[in-house]
Amino acid sequence: MSDQVVDGRRARGDASRRRVLTCATNLASVDGLDGLTIGRLAESSKHSKSSIATLFGSKQSLQLATIAAAREVFMTTIVEPARDEPRGLRRLAALLRNEIAYSRDRVFTGGCFFAAASADIDSKSGPVREAVREAQFQWLGYITAQIRYAIEASELTADAEDADEIAFELIALHEHANNRSLLLGDDRVYEFAARAMRRRLLAAGASETMLAALAQQPHSGR
Repeated sequence: MSDQVVDGRRARGDASRRRVLTCATNLASVDGLDGLTIGRLAESSKHSKSSIATLFGSKQSLQLATIAAAREVFMTTIVEPARDEPRGLRRLAALLRNEIAYSRDRVFTGGCFFAAASADIDSKSGPVREAVREAQFQWLGYITAQIRYAIEASELTADAEDADEIAFELIALHEHANNRSLLLGDDRVYEFAARAMRRRLLAAGASETMLAALAQQPHSGR
């Protein structure tokens, strides 16, 4: 068999895997990771159960691949665009703005993938829980790091030991807005969250100018 034929098959297999994972992340954002089964995914993606099983092998492997795919989307949608801003307060404002837009525009059908995944498996144990926990831990760490950079650069007047608490509050505001929007169908909660984030950072010594990105209205693509 020629290398060209092998490469072509591999490319088609990779493309098929990406399409299936796109469907999987959307399903999991609505049904939770426990609701993501090979049979359910085959039905939704219009692939056979055997082809899904060939791609992923087991339910757990499918769940782990879905989490990895969701992390990639999260990075591309939220983190990478914010890296155009210098680290510290300006990048923090861009991250928070992007996260609000990611939920409000329903990048995943069920809102924030990781909010749904956390609620589904937070009291369980095993590799799937650890993968979600690691993703959440890294996001919290990245937000906290931007706050610490801002404090070190005198962009915030808060004490360094306040960084963990500020990060917790900012993330909690987004998660609550995500949950309330899904439950009540009211997108005003994103505006409430953005204003509350700005007030919290202003209280910590931020300037209005450096929060310009967060002051922009999160747009809705729906």
